[in-house]
Amino acid sequence: MLFRGWGETVDDAWPDVATLPDPAGVPQLVVTRHALVRRVLADPVTFRPDNALDAVTPMPVAALRVLAGHRFRLPPTLANNSGASHPEIRGIVAEALHPQRVAAQRPWLTDLVRRRVTRLAAALAAGDPVDLYADLAADLPLLVLARLVELPDAPVGAVKDFARAALELFWAPLHAERQVALAGEVGRFHTVLRDFAATGGGLAARLRSAGHSPDVVVGALFFLLVAGQETTSQFLTLLLHRLTGEPAVRAGLRDGSVDVADVVEEGLRLEPPIVTWRRVAAVDTELAGVSVPAGRSLVLWLARAGRDATVVEAPADFRPGQRGSRRHLAFGAGAHRCVGDQLARLEAAVVVTEAAPLLDDVTVLRAPWCPDNLTFRMPDAFVVRRTGAVPPADTGVGSEQVGAAAT
Repeated sequence: MLFRGWGETVDDAWPDVATLPDPAGVPQLVVTRHALVRRVLADPVTFRPDNALDAVTPMPVAALRVLAGHRFRLPPTLANNSGASHPEIRGIVAEALHPQRVAAQRPWLTDLVRRRVTRLAAALAAGDPVDLYADLAADLPLLVLARLVELPDAPVGAVKDFARAALELFWAPLHAERQVALAGEVGRFHTVLRDFAATGGGLAARLRSAGHSPDVVVGALFFLLVAGQETTSQFLTLLLHRLTGEPAVRAGLRDGSVDVADVVEEGLRLEPPIVTWRRVAAVDTELAGVSVPAGRSLVLWLARAGRDATVVEAPADFRPGQRGSRRHLAFGAGAHRCVGDQLARLEAAVVVTEAAPLLDDVTVLRAPWCPDNLTFRMPDAFVVRRTGAVPPADTGVGSEQVGAAAT
């Protein structure tokens, strides 16, 4: 069951727990209600995270051989770790992303975003189209993350290509030829991560000094690059697009009657980059009267939980500060709640504050398009121009270096 059109279903037509086949034909349970999704996330004993990296489309032998050729291994580290090592690994990563360290990035990030917005505003004023994904949001989270945890010195484009390839390889419906190609791309960058894990500083060094193997270090970096920075750039793009259709919210931001923090939370509720997440039942149990046998996969529909009418006053409306707005599950819940939530919130608040004026009097030439994917929305572009200006030309991501940008 794939969720490209999740936003079209906001009424009560879905049961609390639905039994559906996944793309491989294996029955799974889709959990839709906020209370039940939160219950599953908060109970890592009954519902384990072991299937977080199970490929939605089972990988053919040819793809597995490609990964093996690159010595690709991802032992339990963060999102897929139900073992005793999880608290310590998470604690080390959380220290690197401590709220005080995150807050210290605000001046640098604000300056960077302002400079980009100034260039984009000039382009719009000249009648040129701008891509708010490629030219503003795509690499911001990666550059901030590089300053906080230290990352391999690699071109931004290469890191972004790797992250998107991994999201597609593990969570999208694919044919065998595409899986082999993606396995090669993911495997090649995994080699870069493995080399960095053995010698790199920052977070890698702290994990090594705690006695963790290079494979564990690679696993932590993998999750930060794939499910960390990539999802934030997706969210920034989706939120800016949503705000083009919310003139009253933009007006409130201008006159101070709307709090930017409330805008971010409402955006996370209505435009989460992670639509679903998975768990597997460790024992025979039940949910809402539905029998859940041990080993059954559960798909937790995080996005629909954010539109649960029992939690939110106006589920389909973008109303910053409304009752229930902050009870979304965009960052998950429980022991595996997103460790970078404060970083994502900071980045979104800065981008909305600085870039919202760009959205006044623009025409959307290309709305974000999201490919079919079980979990991640992965918008590829968001092109606008000043209303009445000439048609667009293609734009692309720049070639800054991660290591250089992190200094």
